[in-house]
Amino acid sequence: MKRLFVAVTAFVAMAVLSGCGYNDMAQGDQSIKAAWSEVLNQYQRRSDLIPNLVQTVKGYAAQEQDTLTKVVEARAKATSIQATPELVNDPAAFQKFIAAQNQLQGALSRLLVVAENYPNLKSDQSFRDLQAQLEGTENRITVARNRYIKAIQSYNNAVVSFPTNLTAMMFGFKEKPQFTVTNEDEIKTPPKVDFSKPAPAAPAKTQ
Repeated sequence: MKRLFVAVTAFVAMAVLSGCGYNDMAQGDQSIKAAWSEVLNQYQRRSDLIPNLVQTVKGYAAQEQDTLTKVVEARAKATSIQATPELVNDPAAFQKFIAAQNQLQGALSRLLVVAENYPNLKSDQSFRDLQAQLEGTENRITVARNRYIKAIQSYNNAVVSFPTNLTAMMFGFKEKPQFTVTNEDEIKTPPKVDFSKPAPAAPAKTQ
């Protein structure tokens, strides 16, 4: 009888928790951690490509030292932040990490624009291979971020909506930080990485 009582009690508890949203929020929390880990994997992939990209560009455009330095510094700043899955539970640390990644993306974009002025660089096979890898990585970053955004939205909706918000307060489920950008559409579209355009023509020399 005692075992039966325990089994019935456990069954009732599971039914109650399921009905009040506990299971959904617990599963949502795990989904967020998995989605965030994938975002981190893709950010790391981009970071790993940058040293070779910088060295390749330097071989053809050493005079662009200021731009190259800013990319290296931005990468160092982004990688100095310990981006564990628990980062999503710390809004301040999360936004600091995202700001560093956005800064790196901006510095990298400026470097790629500079590369447009060097035809020999654009035709280098190593550079073109890096171009393809970088473009693929940016696409994967966008996909991973969008999955994370959707996971966060679903979870946060449960945390703040009645009556599941009562369960959230009881078991300590809290809202998690979301990506913040000036234009939300910008984060949903991967940056264009295109080196197929002809380099600007050099200004005509005066006689």
